[in-house]
Amino acid sequence: MAWKFQSGLALSIQIVDRIRADILKGVYESGGQFPTVRQLAYDAGVNPNTMQKALSLLEKEGLLVTNSTVGRTVTDDESVLTEARHRALDSFTKNIVKEAKNMSLDMIELIKNIEKGWDQNE
Repeated sequence: MAWKFQSGLALSIQIVDRIRADILKGVYESGGQFPTVRQLAYDAGVNPNTMQKALSLLEKEGLLVTNSTVGRTVTDDESVLTEARHRALDSFTKNIVKEAKNMSLDMIELIKNIEKGWDQNE
């Protein structure tokens, strides 16, 4: 999938968000080898220093692990992955609630619509 970036938002944060989502979706296998900084920078069309900064942030979150002999791997610590999923859900929920309130939507109708959409996208 092509890398697309928004202006006005820090590039490294956009990269972190993209890679985090890919890890949580299983694009990068838990415990598996992670691509090199240079390869990812080339694929994304960004400076390797920018990619390194993003990957360092993901290491601080615990999603990536550096091993001096094999390079970076995706964590296989299920508690780290679960916590990251919870943080992502919290962020997503806050955004949808904020937007719903801005549009004066009713909470019950919003919940019903989510349930309806959930059932339709099985």
